[in-house]
Amino acid sequence: MSAMTGDIRPAAAATKLRAGALSLIETVGQSLAVIAPTLTPALNISVVAGLAGIACWMAYFIGTVGVVIVAASVGILASRHPQAGSYFVYIGRTFGPFTGALAGWAMVSAYLFTAVAVALSFVIFLGNLLEPFGIRLTAPAVCVSLVGFLALVTYAAYRDVKFSSRAGLVLETLSVGIIVGITVLVVRVKGTVIDPAQLTPGSFKYGAAMSALPFVIFSFVGFESSATMAKESANPRRNIPLAVVGCAAFAGIFFTLSAYFMVFGMGDDTAALGRSSAPFGDVAARAGLGWASGVVYFAAMISVFACTLASINAASRLLFSMGKYRFLHRSMGLVHDTHRTPHYAIMLCGSLIAAVCLGMLPLGLLDAFGYAGTIASFGFVVVYLALCIVAPLDLRRSREMRPQHVLLALLGAALMLFVIVGSVYPAPTYPYDRLPYFFLGYMGVGAAWFGLLKIKSPQTLSTIQHDMEG
Repeated sequence: MSAMTGDIRPAAAATKLRAGALSLIETVGQSLAVIAPTLTPALNISVVAGLAGIACWMAYFIGTVGVVIVAASVGILASRHPQAGSYFVYIGRTFGPFTGALAGWAMVSAYLFTAVAVALSFVIFLGNLLEPFGIRLTAPAVCVSLVGFLALVTYAAYRDVKFSSRAGLVLETLSVGIIVGITVLVVRVKGTVIDPAQLTPGSFKYGAAMSALPFVIFSFVGFESSATMAKESANPRRNIPLAVVGCAAFAGIFFTLSAYFMVFGMGDDTAALGRSSAPFGDVAARAGLGWASGVVYFAAMISVFACTLASINAASRLLFSMGKYRFLHRSMGLVHDTHRTPHYAIMLCGSLIAAVCLGMLPLGLLDAFGYAGTIASFGFVVVYLALCIVAPLDLRRSREMRPQHVLLALLGAALMLFVIVGSVYPAPTYPYDRLPYFFLGYMGVGAAWFGLLKIKSPQTLSTIQHDMEG
């Protein structure tokens, strides 16, 4: 049956997702894994330190406040509409299925390009880990490593959502524990936790700290991903909001403290930190803990596996929900009889990620990582902005809206608008200045497809308006 003709009800599948399979802890594991907190001290923090200087920790603190506000809006919607489609459903219920489909389309790109970025970083960390042994990865070895890594991750997602979420939580807990342990050793070498330069607000360049916020927000993306697993979570009306807000707050505290102690460990030499491709390893080396670099790379590789797995889980659930309603091919809405996972959607995600990774290799690993991460951030931030607007409107429909809900929405929307504007003005250097247009082109393709669906099968959209994941 065509995606644009025939039965307008959700595609009936003989098997459904495994309802109630995930406990609160496993639901938390999904969001924590996509955030991949270890990657910030291991790689991402270099950009923020280069822009914000000794106000690096302050930039992360401001970002934490903003992201927790956005998380509160997501929590409001998640508690009211615990659906597998999450953003497709949240936004579609208020602004209509066409807009909801575009939100889902944006988030699919966000999760897929997040997986691309972190999969590329896996090869970076693997190369750093092997280099002291005199082993350098050749181009064929890089390709084989990437394909093998993604095949393993895709298989884990295909087999069992409960295993995937548990693995994400365990791996992230282990990697964060390693970073915390090495940080404690660095502080012991310093003999104090007081850094007067960083604790003197008058010395901060607040404009520089604000300019770093777009990159700060990228460190948090994925905190909302547990909402895509609502159909598979036990007591989703309680667990999803707790997971979303709790993971955002935890990540923010971890990032803020990591930034503070890393700048402290570098002796306030933020310029060197901003130039480093292995920032945490450099901090450890300055403390006489050169051996710790290998441990950090190992922890980062663990985090990368968990993040890629969770990203595929999240993207496939969005494809599943959109496939059920024939926005995409109906195979996306099918569930495996034994594993109770959206197997076709998962295999498509794994294949697309592998193809994009291999296609970007000629650009260089570090550059490709930056490009993929930037594209991913556009999808996240646009949808975060929409969610801040939707949350109070959704409450107003049931006469539950209060002034504090409007205030939260305004603050969250203002931060997301700042990040969006900051990503295009002043114009970044080439080719980053072209990436917003790449994202707009991608969204244009989605809009054209959904617009064609609206023309060819208008009854589909009108029915979905009243029946989204009902």
